[in-house]
Amino acid sequence: MKEIVKFTDVVKKYGKGEAEQIAVNNISFTVNEGEFTVILGQSGAGKSTVLNMLGGMDIPTSGTVEVNGKVLSGLNDRQLSEYRAETVGFIFQFYNLLPSLTAYENIALIKDITKKSLDASELLKAVGLENHRNKFPSQLSGGEQQRISIARALAKDPAIILGDEPTGALDSETGVLVLELMIDMCRKKNKTVILVTHNADIAKCADKVIRMKNGKIKEMYVNEAPVPVREVEW
Repeated sequence: MKEIVKFTDVVKKYGKGEAEQIAVNNISFTVNEGEFTVILGQSGAGKSTVLNMLGGMDIPTSGTVEVNGKVLSGLNDRQLSEYRAETVGFIFQFYNLLPSLTAYENIALIKDITKKSLDASELLKAVGLENHRNKFPSQLSGGEQQRISIARALAKDPAIILGDEPTGALDSETGVLVLELMIDMCRKKNKTVILVTHNADIAKCADKVIRMKNGKIKEMYVNEAPVPVREVEW
């Protein structure tokens, strides 16, 4: 399998002197193309900092983050903007939909960010919400809003999907639907999905699990036989 993400001896510090905090402490790992990877850990483990560095929103204090062989800290501002616009798609815990735009418009706005955006109507159909295209976020359930945010992330046709606790605000049944949709991206579209969560049950479904604690990787392993989402006891 092709390696798409590589962290090498990455350290991320915030503050200086006595106020200095080490959010990520000398971690190294790789993720392959088309892999569903779960970064697992409690609040403060450093997993969201990893996601921010991978998303090009933060840079390491030391070490390197590479995507498709490119070192992100070596990119200039324009190149980083292009990377964020075209290579990575983000799915957040609280959806981040624009309340004044319809479901369709929240997806279609991606065409203003990247020239290679996919058709919003087709993406609405892909997430099973073509009949809700003219509804505003306030008229949608949490699960429906999250599916719209997934469609918006896919609209870029990105190589990597980054999920920050994407099921954290959902009930278990809706969370299963959202996870199935994300895993389908890996299996059917060869997208690389990297999801951070504190929910150990989700790790049972992953191809690769990276468990973090206090900024360090405590355990990393490959699931030879990931459990289907609906077979996990939530």
